[in-house]
Amino acid sequence: MGLGSPCTRRDFVERALLATAAVAGVRARAQTTPFRAAATPVIDITDLYHPAQDPGDNFDLVAAYGLPEVDLRAVILDVTERHRHDVPRDAGYIPVMQLNALFDRRVPCAAASSRPLRALDDAAEDGPGIQQWGVELLLDTLRLAEAPVDIVSFGSARPLAIALNREPELLLAKTRLVHLCAGSCDTGPLEWEWSDLEWNVDLDPLAFIRILRSDLPIALYPCATAQGPFSYGAHNCYYRLEDLRFIRDLPRGLRQYLLYALSASGRVDFLRVLEEEPEADVLDAVCARGHHVWETAVWAQVANRRIAQSPGGPWRLTPASEVGDDHHLLPNELLPCEWEIDDRAWLRWQPVAGETRRWMYDRGDPMANEAALREALPALYRSFGEALDSP
Repeated sequence: MGLGSPCTRRDFVERALLATAAVAGVRARAQTTPFRAAATPVIDITDLYHPAQDPGDNFDLVAAYGLPEVDLRAVILDVTERHRHDVPRDAGYIPVMQLNALFDRRVPCAAASSRPLRALDDAAEDGPGIQQWGVELLLDTLRLAEAPVDIVSFGSARPLAIALNREPELLLAKTRLVHLCAGSCDTGPLEWEWSDLEWNVDLDPLAFIRILRSDLPIALYPCATAQGPFSYGAHNCYYRLEDLRFIRDLPRGLRQYLLYALSASGRVDFLRVLEEEPEADVLDAVCARGHHVWETAVWAQVANRRIAQSPGGPWRLTPASEVGDDHHLLPNELLPCEWEIDDRAWLRWQPVAGETRRWMYDRGDPMANEAALREALPALYRSFGEALDSP
């Protein structure tokens, strides 16, 4: 912290949050319905590691910074203890610092408890201090928020469950909508049960149960179907990019960030690497590979963007305000529903016509969705690069 009076952890968090709020204060605030066009205050809970455990988390975090409709307030690192040891890795502070540098932001981040919940009401206050900071950052961010916040959760749902167990009134008052990317779903409601838990649910089944049984407003984006994690259904959000050649078109810093993550680089000069030209063999290898994607549906909802095609044009993730009557649209919807989840973390759901605090993701034809996003997502990332290049 440099010379001067001592600064406690809470002082540091509050200063970082206040600085972030000051920067974001000129932006429009979120409204109170699940769908609107204003900039959205967002807390991102992500199972982000360094080196990457799933480089898709590093890849998708770019959207939180690049989408102008997203007012990113904090990143909560959802760490599971076993993933710190299967290979040497730890919480993803480094990719957050890289993106803060690239986008000239001051988004604070901190890691939450790495052990699974022991009971549905577990507040997880017994872990190391550094693993308390993530939940405390989440709660502090909500306290400072001047309007309800969207919370996106990619991973175990444990940080959110712990926060809810510690301060339920705050969570209920300051959460506009939880976008929970986890679980498994087949093509129709009430016709199936999980036989195997999807991997995010399996990281902490009690956390998943706690959130889905809560009174929080929740949109559920299943990651898998009963056929497995890399399968396609109308209600799961998985698709695959054929290759990553578009990375060649990005400006140096953003390109280097993605190459650093996708090559699982362990270089310690993680900021200087953003200033370099790519190694040709690394660039060729990364650009030639396919890539698994799960988060696009969530960011499209948060940013109020549509999967749209202008007459004779390509597919794009287009702001809703720019979609014309002549555009062709694909569904990327949240269906009002209700669900039940049992003690095994198996879930059943059904659509409803009345008021609800539950929504299920729906994309219609998954193959049409994938084909369109194979055009739209590279174009979106190129637009982030163009914004970074602008004075």
